[in-house]
Amino acid sequence: MPDTQVNECLSTADAFFLYVEQPGVPTNVASISVFEGTINLAECTRYIDSKLPLFPRFLQRVVPPPFGIGLPTWQIDPGFNIKNHVFEMSLKRGTEAELKEAVSQVLSTNFDRNRPLWDITLIQGLKDRTGVVVRTHHCLVDGVAGVGMLKALLDLSPTPPKQPKHKRPAAAPVGDTASVLLDGLISSCFTAAQALLTTQSELLQMAQQLTSPGLPSQAQNPNASPESPGNVGGAVKQVGQLASSFSELARFTQRLPYNVLCRGPQKFEWTEVPMDEITEIKQACAGTVNDVVLTTVTATLRRYAEAHRHPVNGRMLRLVVPVNLRGVSEASDTGNHITFLPVDIPFGIRAPKKLITSVQERVASSRTAHAAELVGLITTMLGTVPSPLQALIGNVLSQLPISVCNTICTNVHGPRVPLYLMGHKMLSSYPYVPIGGEMGMNCAVLSYNGTLFVGFTGDAKAIPDLELLPVFFRESFEELKSAMHIQAAKRRAPKRQTKAKKQAEATPEPQTSENVSAQSSLEPVVLQAEAASAGVA
Repeated sequence: MPDTQVNECLSTADAFFLYVEQPGVPTNVASISVFEGTINLAECTRYIDSKLPLFPRFLQRVVPPPFGIGLPTWQIDPGFNIKNHVFEMSLKRGTEAELKEAVSQVLSTNFDRNRPLWDITLIQGLKDRTGVVVRTHHCLVDGVAGVGMLKALLDLSPTPPKQPKHKRPAAAPVGDTASVLLDGLISSCFTAAQALLTTQSELLQMAQQLTSPGLPSQAQNPNASPESPGNVGGAVKQVGQLASSFSELARFTQRLPYNVLCRGPQKFEWTEVPMDEITEIKQACAGTVNDVVLTTVTATLRRYAEAHRHPVNGRMLRLVVPVNLRGVSEASDTGNHITFLPVDIPFGIRAPKKLITSVQERVASSRTAHAAELVGLITTMLGTVPSPLQALIGNVLSQLPISVCNTICTNVHGPRVPLYLMGHKMLSSYPYVPIGGEMGMNCAVLSYNGTLFVGFTGDAKAIPDLELLPVFFRESFEELKSAMHIQAAKRRAPKRQTKAKKQAEATPEPQTSENVSAQSSLEPVVLQAEAASAGVA
């Protein structure tokens, strides 16, 4: 993790996640993991404390600006105590249902904003296992940064390396109220001016993309000039697609039963599917992992709608896919570097092959129409609004009866190799994304060590039968797999390890270029066929 300046202002995008948060509906991201063995609270607390220098933001709290003028700032918490951030709870029966109930209880609580916005909860009482819930506020990390943080927190070997000692940063001096107020005013004006210039730059860039010689028509005919009829026709077509994208984004979403205002508390459900089967489906349809995920989620929600006798024929499902904007050098940066790609999918398609083809076409159409760029432009334009109005807009938007989309579906590519916490192997890791407004249910998927882990977040009142979604997801996936003639992956029963094998596993693997690449493979996996730089957050 990079060094972080003290008393640094939050970005407009990061601050917005603070503004939209409501009591009982926190805007946090989280991972719910299960590890082998029993993890001791005191030992874990010391271990996490030793890792904190890697995460400077974890020692900082969010301080609101005086009189709401300017953006909030990150400042060192002078009263930081690790015991305020690492907790433990115990289950009575140790069942999966009780684990989900405990997890839902943790996820439903808001952070105390007088402290750094993160915590870790150990859940004891599982047979030979320990649950671990890692929560951070969305203003601190997005999905990709969250996975990077999790990887930095854990180890690649069951034998944890010795942690070097780091000096913790000291709290920066706080000026008098007048100087802080003046700094906030200047910062607010600078941020607005910067956002205005960025908006202008993005508009010019979009215009250049629409009118540049590198259009499909010229790619097919290298001798064509920019003014040639074919090239002009291509530009006209892209402008039409852009206008269509504007129109489609402005259209109200057709609500599903769970698209009502979230009030809390929250529920959390999960399931998983083998990555090798997803890979086979992806290869069979010449698509991406994201195509398979969106197809399965669409079929899942169709089943849910039909179970509630909600009409699906002739209707559209709007899924929003977060898209990563990080460069390779920014992979470990904290904060939010994302935009959103809205995809409208015909809801009544029941044939799996036809549905996945439709998903591929709709994703390609949204990309061609620059839908993600338009959403990013709207976010940038928000930065031109004075900070006090940003807070007001965020608070109002989170309580308006407006459905921007039916569901957010985020897909992050996690480590391909096992990770360990103090020598305890991580067996599973289910991703959690927040809900809010009229998004009463959201979905997140994370690939880890050969398995795709799926997490469903739901408002307890908006979708009281959230437990149906994992069932419908598995049914939909099996249906898609059958349509693609994919055989179930053969799984061998785990063999008892010999003493030699245990010793071999406990020995750290030599750092070759091949395994370093696999271990650091945290880049997102959405739309890889179209642009390697665009990923899901």
